[in-house]
Amino acid sequence: MPYQFSETGLELQDQVRRYMEAFVYPNEELYYSQLEGSTDGYPPVMEKLKAAAIERGLWNLFLPDLEPHHPGTKLSNVDYAPISEVLGRVGFASEALNCSAPDTGNMEIIHKYGTDRVKATWLEPLLAGEIRSAFSMTEPDVASSDATNIGLRIERTPDGYVLNGRKWFSSGAASPRCKVLVVMGLTDPEGPAHLRQSMVVVPIDTPGVSIGMLPSVFGYSEIGGHPEVVYRDVKIPSDHLLGQEGGGFAIAQARLGPGRIHHCMRSIGVAERALELMVSRSLERHTFGSSLAHKGLIQDWIAESRIAIDMAREYVMKAAHLMDTVGSKAAATEISGIKVAVPRMALEVIDRAIQVHGAAGVTQFTPLAHMYAGMRTLRIADGPDEVHKMTIARREIRRHQPSFRMGSTS
Repeated sequence: MPYQFSETGLELQDQVRRYMEAFVYPNEELYYSQLEGSTDGYPPVMEKLKAAAIERGLWNLFLPDLEPHHPGTKLSNVDYAPISEVLGRVGFASEALNCSAPDTGNMEIIHKYGTDRVKATWLEPLLAGEIRSAFSMTEPDVASSDATNIGLRIERTPDGYVLNGRKWFSSGAASPRCKVLVVMGLTDPEGPAHLRQSMVVVPIDTPGVSIGMLPSVFGYSEIGGHPEVVYRDVKIPSDHLLGQEGGGFAIAQARLGPGRIHHCMRSIGVAERALELMVSRSLERHTFGSSLAHKGLIQDWIAESRIAIDMAREYVMKAAHLMDTVGSKAAATEISGIKVAVPRMALEVIDRAIQVHGAAGVTQFTPLAHMYAGMRTLRIADGPDEVHKMTIARREIRRHQPSFRMGSTS
């Protein structure tokens, strides 16, 4: 591939690795012990980690230059991708550098589409890592993988907008630190399918906003959860609209492109760590007269894992390079492709690591079970595999028949 890291990118990759070794790995056990005893889901050690990241200039690395108030690093997707991979090795590392979802995507679209008041009120504290946000798009009553199904109403009034409806899997919304929601809903139910939706910013303490169901994921309860959020006659001012009315679908697509690069590179970091755990365990455990590492089957698993991880990384780097050079729209096939291939690959590697660990692999005493739950969920989050494969297939078919349209029998 023709991609090339910049000097700044290489330097930051090295700095992030050294930061992880000096601060994140040594505090991993402390973080989870503090989390278990926390009442607000925010371990105190996180402030120490954030301070160390800020001191080293490792802050908001995902975001381009925000001059004049927040000069950024202007990292390309190619430069940022390996940083995402390193951060993915430990679940909370991205937050320590203020580079965690869903805040990353929310900050990007508020920066790009928010009014001056919205930016001053919400973007500034998000950039400072003082608050968290949630993305409120998925609904329990419809197949939200088709965004045109979304039913929450955003109705215009003389003073602004009124929201009515239900969302769920608004990840992190139940955290006391979550102060603002980015919400997608219908503003023009009779309009063209992809111009019916709009996005708005809703402060979470707005009257009429309430937390409903709090589903767990494979039995795990994440910080802030993945809750249902109920909107009953929620009134917001007109300047809380992001972009233009009817622009919600386009904004959602713009938000998800870079986010999928981040997700996939973090997933490669997860797979790398699972492979390390697999190898370490195979060297420690002995059966039938030799270590597991001496068994041909285990060696095959290790080799297959290394091959799969390296192939997946090159696929993501190709997608990142295309995003930098021709844009997200032109790279849509590759973005969908990595979203299918990488979580699936990571699941296979984690599954092998669990098998090598035996019973311990499915307990809380290794990170593998939690890693597996996260990767399995990622095959649904940001669009299920089947939708992404439909996108790839449609584009491939149109290379042969440009007039091809979904739903046509001709």
